[in-house]
Amino acid sequence: MHLVTLIPGDGIGPEITQAVVAILAAAQAPVVWETENAGQTTFDASGELIPVSLLASLEKNRVGLKGPLTTPVGKGFKSINVTLRQKYDLYQNVRPSKTTPGVKTRYEGVDLVLFRENTEGLYSGLEVYDEHHGIADSFNRISVLGCKHICRAAFAYAAKHGRKKVTLAHKANILKMAGTLMLNACQEAAAEFPQIVYEDKIIDNMCMQLVTRPEQFDVIVTTNLFGDILSDLCAGLVGGLGVVAGANIGDDMAIFEAVHGSAPDIAGQGKANPTALLRSALMMLEHLGEHAVAQRIEQALGATLMNKEHCTGDLGGKASTSQFAQFVIDNM
Repeated sequence: MHLVTLIPGDGIGPEITQAVVAILAAAQAPVVWETENAGQTTFDASGELIPVSLLASLEKNRVGLKGPLTTPVGKGFKSINVTLRQKYDLYQNVRPSKTTPGVKTRYEGVDLVLFRENTEGLYSGLEVYDEHHGIADSFNRISVLGCKHICRAAFAYAAKHGRKKVTLAHKANILKMAGTLMLNACQEAAAEFPQIVYEDKIIDNMCMQLVTRPEQFDVIVTTNLFGDILSDLCAGLVGGLGVVAGANIGDDMAIFEAVHGSAPDIAGQGKANPTALLRSALMMLEHLGEHAVAQRIEQALGATLMNKEHCTGDLGGKASTSQFAQFVIDNM
């Protein structure tokens, strides 16, 4: 059995978490949950945004499943997601985007995985404001080690999963120093994995290519800010944030998460789609080596998504969150 820290989150988080827990239980996934929470709800109740007990649980279990969290606005709090990523050096943000039969989209044949560096770049939190001159400086701190880590992780993933190509998205023509560090790191990783085709593209061209011919891409690797933007763009190619998984992975800890927001406007109404969190849980099962049960649930999810009557409203159906979960269970 695997002991996993479960973070239900805010807004629709508890509802979709309950649905995912029920599906994994029905599939007899060998997981024991240790529930801790964070975010706005936790802060309102206890005054702690990220409780010490949550950190202790993650440090013990080394694996977590997280629903959407809300960071209080306008109170000087740093993003909870960024805090966890930096505290535990979860330098890989891994976001698969794949066309799913039954999910309406303009595109076909999309099957790519984006590797976003998760701890550096413009999200390092290094900012200075010169009030006298009215100038704000945000520092794009990128390290050789950080570049090497994320580039090698992308190539290693491609090799392990039978992927054929890795594409680096960068802006080395303008950001010459930072961009060159990524180019050098990817070229070094490419030399280690000669069976993987390597290419690089300027970020603006990359965006155009993604929306014109996304099927040409396989594994994409990039920096923090570019990855944040591209990952949502890629999700849009396959149906939106409600159907894609996300993972934050380091060398000795991994937190899997739904990447959409907490949607407080529909919280408690049974309207939320649990697919994104469920697929994140399936990534977690794969990470834990539980491939058979993950595949079984994925097949049941696929069958459910093919039947519009069994889907939630955002996917064109009328099912509630709990009904959707039950349909997935029935399809197992």
